[in-house]
Amino acid sequence: MESRTDLTRLSARRARSWGMLLAGLLLTFTLSIFIGRYPQPYWMPLRLLGEDELARQLVLSLRLPRILAALMMGASLAAAGNVLQMVFSNPIVGPGILGVSQGAAFGAALAILTLSAAPLAVELSALLFAFLGLGLSFLIARQLRYGGWVLRLVLSGIAVSALFAAGVGLIKYVADPLTQLPEITFWLLGGLWSVTWREVLLMLPFVTVGLVIVILMRWRINLLSLSEQTAFSLGSQTGRERTLLLVSTVAVVASVTAIGGVIGWVGLIIPHMARRLFGASAQRTVPASILLGGLFVVFCDTLARAILPGEIPLGVITSLLGAAFFILLMMTTGPRLKP
Repeated sequence: MESRTDLTRLSARRARSWGMLLAGLLLTFTLSIFIGRYPQPYWMPLRLLGEDELARQLVLSLRLPRILAALMMGASLAAAGNVLQMVFSNPIVGPGILGVSQGAAFGAALAILTLSAAPLAVELSALLFAFLGLGLSFLIARQLRYGGWVLRLVLSGIAVSALFAAGVGLIKYVADPLTQLPEITFWLLGGLWSVTWREVLLMLPFVTVGLVIVILMRWRINLLSLSEQTAFSLGSQTGRERTLLLVSTVAVVASVTAIGGVIGWVGLIIPHMARRLFGASAQRTVPASILLGGLFVVFCDTLARAILPGEIPLGVITSLLGAAFFILLMMTTGPRLKP
C-alpha cells in the first residue's frame, strides 16, 4: 500500500511538473512577442498591434520568426544533447562532440571569407561542413584499432573538432580585419538577429524530421545506453539504431547551427535539468528536454535583444546562464564530501 501511495505521489508530482513546464513555455513565448526596444524599452502594449502598422510588421516579420527559430534551436540542441549523453553513457557529452558544431563554424567562416558573406551561402556551407564533420568522425572511428565503437567515435569526434577549430583560426588570421573578421567573429558568438521567415522555413524540415525520429525512438534510447552485449540480448540492433539516432541529431544540430551560429551549453545543461525533474528514462527526458530547451533559448534570446540598446550575442547569454546552472547543479548533486 505504501509503495502504491508513493507511486501515486510521484505521478502527481510529475504531472504538475509537466503542467508547469508547458505553462512556462507558453508564457515565455507569448511575453517575448511584446518585449523589445520598440516603441519604448521594454514593452509593446497589445493595443499597438491594431493601431500601429510598424508595430504589427515588426512582430509578424521580425519577432515572430525569430522566436520560432529560438524555440527550434533550443529544442534541437537539448534533444541532441540528451540523446548523445545517453547513447555514449557520458553526462558531459554535448552536440559538438562529433565535430558537428566546429564543422559548421568552419563552413560558415569559409563562406564569409570566399563568398562575400551571402546569407544563403553561409547557411548552406555551414550545413555541408557540419555533415562533413560527422562523416569524417565515422570514417576515422572505423580505422581506429582499439576500444569499443562508442569510445572510437568520441575520440575521432574530438580530433575532427580540433582540426576544424584550427581551420577556423587560420581563416580568422587571413580574413580582412575591417569586414570579414567582424562578420566571422559575430557568427561564432551566435545570434538570431538576421533570422526571417526564410531561415525558419530552411530549418523546419530538418528539425521536424529529426525530432520526430528521436521522439519515436526515445524508448529505444534506454536500451542503447546499456552495454553492447546487454542491448543486443534485449533485441536492440545497436549499430543501425545508434546510427539513425546520431544522423537525426546531427541533422537538427547542423540546421540550427547553420542559421544561428555556435550556441553553447544548451545541449549539455538542459538534459541534466530534465533528468532532475522527470527521472532518468528517455521516454520522459527526451520530450522534457525539447520543452526545456525551447523555453531556455527563447528566454535567453529575449534577454539578448532587450537588455541593452545594442544586441548581446545569444551564445554569450546561453554560456553565462548555462555555466551558472551547471555550477549550481554540481553543487547540489550527490553527497557532500569534506575537503
